[in-house]
Amino acid sequence: MPTFNMDYYEILEVSRDADSDTIKKSFRKLALKYHPDRNPDNKEAEESFKLINEAYEVLSDNEKRSIYDRYGKEGLQSQGFSRSSGGFSDLFGDIFSDFFGTSQSSKQEYYAFDLDYALRLNLSFKESVFGCKKTLKTKYKSYCKVCNATGAKDGKMQDCTQCNGRGRIVVQQSIIQMQVACPKCSGTGKIVVEKCSSCKGSCYELVEEIIEVDVKAGVDNGNQLVYRGKGNEVKQGVRGDLYLKVAVAEDEHFIRHGNDLYMEVPVFFTTIVLGGKLQIPTLNGQVELNIPPNTKHGHQFIFQNEGVPDINSGRKGRLIAQISVEYPKQLTEEQQNLVLKLQESFGDTSKPYKGFIDECFDKVKTWLKDKMS
Repeated sequence: MPTFNMDYYEILEVSRDADSDTIKKSFRKLALKYHPDRNPDNKEAEESFKLINEAYEVLSDNEKRSIYDRYGKEGLQSQGFSRSSGGFSDLFGDIFSDFFGTSQSSKQEYYAFDLDYALRLNLSFKESVFGCKKTLKTKYKSYCKVCNATGAKDGKMQDCTQCNGRGRIVVQQSIIQMQVACPKCSGTGKIVVEKCSSCKGSCYELVEEIIEVDVKAGVDNGNQLVYRGKGNEVKQGVRGDLYLKVAVAEDEHFIRHGNDLYMEVPVFFTTIVLGGKLQIPTLNGQVELNIPPNTKHGHQFIFQNEGVPDINSGRKGRLIAQISVEYPKQLTEEQQNLVLKLQESFGDTSKPYKGFIDECFDKVKTWLKDKMS
């Protein structure tokens, strides 16, 4: 079984592109296999169980998984996420109540809606590479004060008729009996008889809020920013988190890949022949691009520390300038004559194809002669 140095995906025996359902299924299987109740006095199984706990705690959380995929365990620690203690945390509540038939519904607190919510944060290319401050006008869910987030008139509810108020029902799968959350009451044990006239049974009202967002330099497309305590309010003094998913607009001159910047530099063919120097822009100002004679189309010149700063370390990536050779779309009569004179001045050197084509002709003639004989 895994050691502490193993990759979290290896620990859960899933691929790096596995979806949440696949991760959860594998976790259930392994957690059942190494559970301490099934392996009494087995230290190796206990350590494996802790590792499975730790891996699932990261890979089942979108924010932690994103940080881990990009920066590994060190990235999680730098973001303030500590290792799991490996004990019987709330993480296992639902799963092991299914496996072992134990109900923890009495220990769990149910909310009528999610604590967290997510928004898309649109940024320009400039805002993403230099950082910025944004003012967002948003709406979060706040529990209905009239019905106390029950969705019921005067907050009056009755026991669920399907589970008789227990919140759990027993289901049979093959030879195994399991307790699962009651589908009718979603595990609460209570149902609404008459909807609240204020929230119409939704259990919440929408509250407008203005949030000042401080975006760090180097944030990239697909990154997620978390604002603690700015999510939905499920009861008095309890708010979840707001997740901002970053969407960066493309730039017409720069292309970003990680912390590197790419730019295509159009160069006229005469500069390729003669060589030359030109100034190109960077995020810090400008640098000199020295183009030797006969530089090939697509050649890349690399400038260290001229790219985008890393959002965590601040270390900058590279600027990569790629040459694109440009030719005139049409020539005047005078220009054509000048080009002809230049070509003639090179003599046979201006006909590099001649020897190649002559050799090809000779080869084909030999092939045809052999074929006829």
